[in-house]
Amino acid sequence: MKGRTIIQILLGVVIIGLAIVLYNSIMKPVRFENEYTKRRDACAEKLKTIRTLEEAYKVTYGTYCGSFDTLINRLLNEDSMKTIVKITNYDKIPDGVDINETPEKEAIEKGYVTRQEVFVNPIAKLREDKKLPTIDATGHTVQMTDEQIRNVRYVPYPKGEKNEFELQAGMLEKSGFFVPVFECKVDLKTLLSDMDNQSVVNKIAEIEKVSGRYAGWKVGDMTQAVTDGNFE
Repeated sequence: MKGRTIIQILLGVVIIGLAIVLYNSIMKPVRFENEYTKRRDACAEKLKTIRTLEEAYKVTYGTYCGSFDTLINRLLNEDSMKTIVKITNYDKIPDGVDINETPEKEAIEKGYVTRQEVFVNPIAKLREDKKLPTIDATGHTVQMTDEQIRNVRYVPYPKGEKNEFELQAGMLEKSGFFVPVFECKVDLKTLLSDMDNQSVVNKIAEIEKVSGRYAGWKVGDMTQAVTDGNFE
C-alpha cells in the first residue's frame, strides 16, 4: 500500500510537470508575440517623433538631416524656423468694431491686423503646435522635454542598452529633379536581441520570406520620396 501511494504521488508529480511543460510550450509563442508587439509600438512612437523632427528640420533648412547630433542640437538651440505671426493693431481699430468678429482678410486690408515674418526656435514651435506629445507618470499627455528629445535617438529595447536607430538622409533624383529623402530604422536582431533566439530567427524569416518586408521598423525611405512608417 505504501509503495502504491508513492507511485501515485510520483505519477501526480509527473502529470503536473507535463502539464507545466505543455502550458509553457503553448504560452511561449504567445508571450513572444505580446513582447514583440510591445516593442514594435514603443519603436513606432519614437520613429514618429524622429519623423516630426526631420520634417521640422526640412522646413527650417530645406533638407533632411542624417546625423542625430546635428538634427537635435540645431532644432533645440537655434532660432531658425521662419513663421508668420499676426499682430493686432488695437490703435487702428475703430470704436464699435469687434476684431474677433471681423474676417481675417478684411482685418488685414483695413490694417487692424498685420502679418510679420519672425524666426523662432523649431522645438518651441513644435511644442506650441502640440506636435511632441508624450504620456507623463500620471497618465496625462504633455509635450516632450529637451532630455526626452535628446534620447529619442535610442532604441527603447533591450532595456539598459543604448543602441541607436540608423539614420540616413540625402537627395533622390525624380523626374529630373532632386528631392530630399531620409530613412530611420532598427532591425529586429537589435530590437529583440535579448529574446529567445530561435523565435527571433523565425519571426525574421516570416517577415522576409512571406511578406517580403524589411525585418524591422522604420520611417522614410532612401529609395523613394515617402515619410511613411512600415508600422502604419
